[in-house]
Amino acid sequence: MSNKALFAQRRDGRAAAMQYLFAWSMNRPTNLAVDLVTFFEEMEQPRDHYSFGEELIQGVIEHVEELDAQILGLVHNWDFSRIAKVDLAILRIAMFEMKYRKDIPPVVSINEAIDLSKVFSNADSKRFINGVLDRLKGQLGRDSRKAE
Repeated sequence: MSNKALFAQRRDGRAAAMQYLFAWSMNRPTNLAVDLVTFFEEMEQPRDHYSFGEELIQGVIEHVEELDAQILGLVHNWDFSRIAKVDLAILRIAMFEMKYRKDIPPVVSINEAIDLSKVFSNADSKRFINGVLDRLKGQLGRDSRKAE
């Protein structure tokens, strides 16, 4: 697969992950595996096209308490409940990537999160998301422009 095709597939995966995690944050299913099958059946592409997105979904859900605690520590003068659910889903995905996917440079995760916010959220969200993720980037202790 070419780099361009991989990039497009990952972008689709991130969008699917954001949509799933948005819904998940409001109504957590009793059976995640069954819920994911149903979710991916409704998508435009076959499920394997979204394999990266499914990895993100699984990773975010596995680490959601830790990610949320870190978000709470990074937002200034914000009550956690005031964060829009769409923005929260985007932040969780980007933070999971930045912390656990060393094969992705942190600046790529930030840029992708900002792009998702432009499509799925409001005009002010990109500044908020960028600010939170930029603070996290400074805490990572690694080159933000390189994969490891």
